[in-house]
Amino acid sequence: MTATESIVLRGHPRRGSTAFGPRARGIERAKARAGWILLLPALLHSVIFLAVPTIIVVWLGFTDARIAGQGDFVGIQNYVDLIQDDKFRRSFVSTLLYTIVVVPLGMAIALAIAVGLNQQIRARGLFRTLFYVPVVTSAVAVSAVWLWIFNPGAGLANEVLAFFGLSRSGWLTDPHIALPTLMVVGIWQGLGSKMIIYLAALQGVSPELIEAAKLDGANRWQVFANVTWPALAPVQFFVLVTSIASSFQVFDLVYVMTQGGPANATNVLTFDIFTNAFARLHIGYASAETVIMFVFVGVMIALGRLAQKEEK
Repeated sequence: MTATESIVLRGHPRRGSTAFGPRARGIERAKARAGWILLLPALLHSVIFLAVPTIIVVWLGFTDARIAGQGDFVGIQNYVDLIQDDKFRRSFVSTLLYTIVVVPLGMAIALAIAVGLNQQIRARGLFRTLFYVPVVTSAVAVSAVWLWIFNPGAGLANEVLAFFGLSRSGWLTDPHIALPTLMVVGIWQGLGSKMIIYLAALQGVSPELIEAAKLDGANRWQVFANVTWPALAPVQFFVLVTSIASSFQVFDLVYVMTQGGPANATNVLTFDIFTNAFARLHIGYASAETVIMFVFVGVMIALGRLAQKEEK
């Protein structure tokens, strides 16, 4: 061993040596304790408001509980009744259709808006704010405005149709178009949050890779398809998961605008759960319905995860 190596080893003891090990382990333990202390409020919140209610809902799904009593254990009878319930099946299909339309269309439109606002255009800050306003606006207020727009008598939508010589439509009173009308509102309301996420991701794409692609002769579409789109993969999955979860939880629009009608055409799962729990007072039945919705959302998210892995 040379003299220099001896000095270095004496000045910087090895991690496993007695001069360094105990102190390092003490520092690591202190950091771990500090981390758990900082994490404790979030853990308590998750346990009290997420874990415990989830366990209670799962248990109530196996009972015939009413809002005023505990109820008796009935096993899987609630789930059997749900499978045979035409109203539940229709609400499930309506929710699924709403999700299949709103999620991909909302993601595509939000991405297109984000790409446009990522360019050097005038007043882009103003446009970003305008697109984000519906996200921070009360859903009840938004629903009230859209109720006026789709008013069959003097609503703006029918006035536009009349201006072009088209017949007026019962947007929220026609069972055939009530759900698509709600889809339009749902897509519009969710654009702002998706747009902001996509915009942040676009600004994080490496400009060196984009410049290299352009130097190789790639046009704008080729740059987007081969550089930008792969870089957005993690963000795409995040937006997909949050969009699926929010679309299955759509309630305020239905409650304010249609009350599940006309003829149960817009009776989505969350509104059906609300009706069973607080109108019919079938807490056990509504809990079983909630569990089914939770499981199906989990399955859809898992399928989205598999699709993302396949793309890689």
